[in-house]
Amino acid sequence: MIARPPRIAVLACASSLAVLAASATPRPALAQSVAPDSASSGKTKSSHFQESGPEIIVTGRVISGNADPIAAPVVLQGDSLTRDLKPQIGEMLASLPGVSSSGFAPGVSRPILRGFDGPRVQVLLDGIGALDASSVSADHAVSLDTLNVERVEVLHGPRVLLYASDPAGGAVNAIDKRIPRRVPDNTFKVDALASYGTAANLVNGGVASDVKLADRLVAHVDASYFHSDNLKIGGHVLSPELRARTLAQADDLQAAGDLAGAASLTDQANRTGSIPNSWTKGWSVGGGLAFIDEGGDIGVSVQRLSTDYGIPPRPSVDPGATSISLRQTRVDLRAGLNLDGFFNRVEVRGAFGDYEHAEIEDGAVGTQFHNKAIKVRLQADQARRGIWTGSSGVQYSTARLDISGDELLLPDNQTDQFAAFTLQQLEVGQFDIEGAVRYENTRVHTIPASERRSFSQYSAVAGLAWHPVDHLTLSVNYSHGERAPSAEELFVDGMHDATQSYERGNPDFAVERSDGIEAGIRYNGGNFAGSVTAYGTNFANFITAVPTGEVIEDFPVYQYLQAPARFRGVEAEGALTFLRWDNGSSLKTDAGIDYTHARLVNIGPVPRIPPLRVRGGLEFDSPSLDLRGEIEWNARQRHVADNENPTSAFTLVNLSATWRPMGEQSPLMLILAADNLLDAKGRIAASETRDFVPIAGRDLRLTAKLSF
Repeated sequence: MIARPPRIAVLACASSLAVLAASATPRPALAQSVAPDSASSGKTKSSHFQESGPEIIVTGRVISGNADPIAAPVVLQGDSLTRDLKPQIGEMLASLPGVSSSGFAPGVSRPILRGFDGPRVQVLLDGIGALDASSVSADHAVSLDTLNVERVEVLHGPRVLLYASDPAGGAVNAIDKRIPRRVPDNTFKVDALASYGTAANLVNGGVASDVKLADRLVAHVDASYFHSDNLKIGGHVLSPELRARTLAQADDLQAAGDLAGAASLTDQANRTGSIPNSWTKGWSVGGGLAFIDEGGDIGVSVQRLSTDYGIPPRPSVDPGATSISLRQTRVDLRAGLNLDGFFNRVEVRGAFGDYEHAEIEDGAVGTQFHNKAIKVRLQADQARRGIWTGSSGVQYSTARLDISGDELLLPDNQTDQFAAFTLQQLEVGQFDIEGAVRYENTRVHTIPASERRSFSQYSAVAGLAWHPVDHLTLSVNYSHGERAPSAEELFVDGMHDATQSYERGNPDFAVERSDGIEAGIRYNGGNFAGSVTAYGTNFANFITAVPTGEVIEDFPVYQYLQAPARFRGVEAEGALTFLRWDNGSSLKTDAGIDYTHARLVNIGPVPRIPPLRVRGGLEFDSPSLDLRGEIEWNARQRHVADNENPTSAFTLVNLSATWRPMGEQSPLMLILAADNLLDAKGRIAASETRDFVPIAGRDLRLTAKLSF
């Protein structure tokens, strides 16, 4: 039986403190200095060790001590980013604490944070949204070129209000390279990467270059490509429950004399080896130009992205082949001034996105989505005045979504948003006090304007961090969040072939409100570094789509409803270095745990919640060679909504070796990784398609990266 969250939180805290006490020494061990991103330039660091000192690195992932003392973001960058690089952002981040993948299909994978997905989790590109239709439906991929990303931050706590009105889920901010942030020392800089994975014959590669045109003028160009076949798996395609139901339907058809239909269903029920129609392919090209000097910078970039992918089918007598053809043209602007007064940095970010995708059904174009969006934000960062610093700004966005074709499941609609926000920090002795407030107005209307809704949202987060001794931070924060229902939650009503479901919204939904509390402990010193966070969030009127059990034309019906909900959870990870050599080599072990428990009050479990997950690893690092072995156990998910099937426990064994032939500063890096080495069978509980889209089987992946 799975323990309740408070018990898990207590055990996790106790075990972490025990290791901390046993391993603490004054000599810093796991901490490595990481240069702050210039996007945050102009912010004066705190004098507290935990904020001003090196960032904590746990198994290659950064628990940032510089960005936020209250709820430090986890950052993926450097060699770990290269090792975990995947075409889809959700799959790439799935091993981080508290993060799972939507796992809809190999070509579609959004990040899920603490059980929250869709419009509750903002996926940002350098602080600006993806400007696509990825939050409209689970089958829509995020328009983000992962090969061009140099750093990904998973944000919680007060900082979320800089970008969104709902702090409960958090945000994912990917920092890309298209608008250069610095002038290269040499005339040009080139990064090239190529990889091959055996699970789907994935070929993935890209090249990016920054060219110094003048002392203060830098140009950037990049291109990438990926292609994969159907994904190989370790067992049956269908879950035991769906397989039994499909075989029973085959028996009924055979008894009725439909031998062809019975044979088709039987073949689908017994299929093993690979997921049908799970191929992917895509490419992107982009370029940027930036003027950079001591007084400020201004830059612009343009990208064109193309992605095509198959949608694995539910079993049916006559299964179709549905695929998505996605295209986006995006233009970004960033301009900043470095000042000497009350504000030391004022920055404008803006982006325009022209997005479209078509659902291809058996070779013919079916439903088409076309989204044009503009988002602009102005942020001013305050210079430190004694104990006080902060950031404030405004943000505006408009997006129009037009739908045409056979499945008009959603009317054409437009969403306009205006927001004003501020984040303020005080350092008082051993304490950091932080507060963030955001006002946002959201207007949603159909086209023509037969339905029109307007929502005002007021959100706030207040937090306190205490540093009783160097290397140790205890923190707590309280949040109140408000989120306007999205257009799809309000107006969707119809059959959707790509998701293979019938979806119904509710135009009478009110603003979704939540209140939450989060407490954490972070330690960075001696031979141990780690963190533990426990959280709880109560929703007054949580919006979610639940399976009703009804079936329309072989498609299950999902009904959006609004009800009180309770989320509880814990995240913890730590690393202990127990051997060091004079040449800089080290041997360390690490572990992590995350768990979310979520219920709709008086109804039952919230749908699609990831189960308890425990991970442990052993890693040898040296200037030229890194070796890592990892075991990840995913518990059985029994707490499922009505008309959802439970998922079984599964264990993943992963190995990797990273070789730098010329030492630590080698321009060439080779990575050989084996994911799911034992070819385990499993299903992602957070996935809508888990009954017919299992996890990938054994995947051997070779990656080469060249930088010069």
